[in-house]
Amino acid sequence: MSGNNIDLEELAARLDIPGLTLRRFRGTRDLPAMVSVVNRSEQADGMDYVLTIEQMANRFAHLTNTDPYQDLVLIEVSGELVGYNSVRWWQELEGTRIYFHYGFLLTEWRGRGIEEVMLDYGERRLRQIAASHPADVPRFFSTYAFKTQQDKIALLRRWGYEPVRHFYEMIRDGLDDLPPAPLPPGLEVRPVEPDQYRAIWEANEEAFRDHWGYGEKEEEDYQRWLGDPQLAPDLWQVAWDGDQIAGVALNSIDEEENAAYNRKRGYVEDLSVRRPWRGRGLGRALLVRSLALFRERGMTEAVLGVDTENPTGALRLYESVGFRPLKESASYRKPLQEGDG
Repeated sequence: MSGNNIDLEELAARLDIPGLTLRRFRGTRDLPAMVSVVNRSEQADGMDYVLTIEQMANRFAHLTNTDPYQDLVLIEVSGELVGYNSVRWWQELEGTRIYFHYGFLLTEWRGRGIEEVMLDYGERRLRQIAASHPADVPRFFSTYAFKTQQDKIALLRRWGYEPVRHFYEMIRDGLDDLPPAPLPPGLEVRPVEPDQYRAIWEANEEAFRDHWGYGEKEEEDYQRWLGDPQLAPDLWQVAWDGDQIAGVALNSIDEEENAAYNRKRGYVEDLSVRRPWRGRGLGRALLVRSLALFRERGMTEAVLGVDTENPTGALRLYESVGFRPLKESASYRKPLQEGDG
């Protein structure tokens, strides 16, 4: 990966903010402050999630196509972390190469030019990375924004970004009165065993290859998934056709988040059906079984995410089972032009 020669002092000098500095990542000792910034920033934007240090540490232990010591910039004011920005890249199956940047900034420091500097850093660093790649496929800068982040959306628009795909986070309020949804004949759901984890992950990834924006996964992606503190195999619903996995619902319950927001919520993290078993009602059956399991565990609501243009009709399925949109987000892209990298 190309070296980073971006002058952070020059970027900081653009901002008339006493005590503000930009610096490189110094290792895992930075993670607690970064987690605090994420949680405070997202809460200000109406994102009721809780990121833990353990989750962040697992992510940083298994990174792909990014080097935090080269690609991450931290923003401090008088020695206190107030924001950070990072970049990574990947190649989609059809060939498009995505140069992705994302960041978080505490709300009290917004509107003072820091967001523009973070965006400029992200694009400049990604151009450096792109310079080491062949320019033989379509290339795009990319990031995301929730509908509640109107200032961020306005900034992206000014810089030439356009929304290219929309997503919902959906909720089902109440887990009573679940619709009937039997498993298709010949399929069964079995308790998950540890020696099945990789096969389950691979089956899920295979199913998602048909989805927009999918990029080939690596061993580190599996290890990051496996090391997630929220991994909850006892909540999964895995349908088998003999010795073949037909579909999976990977579910979780975040007890810390539920306590923080005084709720009883379960998450359907992934719901997928492999091609040979589609069109038989398996996705619906796995979803309803997941909701019933959440109810047994004392949950009163369930949440999942969906690409609103999902080619397998997931949005219609979720609506038919009683889910409604809770949050809306979009993926924003801008062409990385010839000569940019």
